[in-house]
Amino acid sequence: MQGNLSIRSYSTKPVSHSHDYHQLVLPLKGVIAISVGDFQGKVAPGECVVVKASQTHLFTAMPEARFVVADMPTLPDNLATAERCVFAINQSLWAFLQFVAKQLEQAVNRELELAMFNTFNLLLAEQIMQPKVDSRISEALLYIDSHLSTPLHIKHLASIACLSPTQFKLLFKQQTGLTVMNYVTKQRMEKAQALLSHTDYPLQRISELVGFNELSSFSRSFSKYFGLSPSKFKK
Repeated sequence: MQGNLSIRSYSTKPVSHSHDYHQLVLPLKGVIAISVGDFQGKVAPGECVVVKASQTHLFTAMPEARFVVADMPTLPDNLATAERCVFAINQSLWAFLQFVAKQLEQAVNRELELAMFNTFNLLLAEQIMQPKVDSRISEALLYIDSHLSTPLHIKHLASIACLSPTQFKLLFKQQTGLTVMNYVTKQRMEKAQALLSHTDYPLQRISELVGFNELSSFSRSFSKYFGLSPSKFKK
């Protein structure tokens, strides 16, 4: 079979079934309750569930929920060998899913659909198989990743997660392996690296886009993180 991406909803009445190809379900809106292998629980936006070929599984979801579903003849090695079937996706794949949804809902273009599937497959191969993240921390992660240009304070992020600052810092480290501010720094520096590589924005503009008002402060942080100043990296 040829790989395929589609937008689907699921019934509130579960039906147990299996198929001879792999299937990935990535929620865009709402959650899906699933039973597959040893996993029984809910999968939310920002996560992916992998149903391997011939695995019996059962889905239920509210009618208004929407999902990107990928039917795949083969899986990238990182998914094929992973012990867990549910994992948190990175921001690049999440952003790409928004494009896929818009395109599939607006037009039929087989050549573009094939290109989207191939790109989806490449993005999957880059996923670090991080465990399913607590929904409260997931909310904070989504906020951080979409607000890198703004000040990010633990007190505000904790309120988004509906936790006290102390609880938030502890749970965040347990879930991500990084402190809150180390995670923020990582995301800012990786975005800066991409902007330096793929745009012609001046350094001051890149500095602002990743949350630094002062170019000198950005340069120090970038140099400390990568061992190379942004001006030298851009050359």
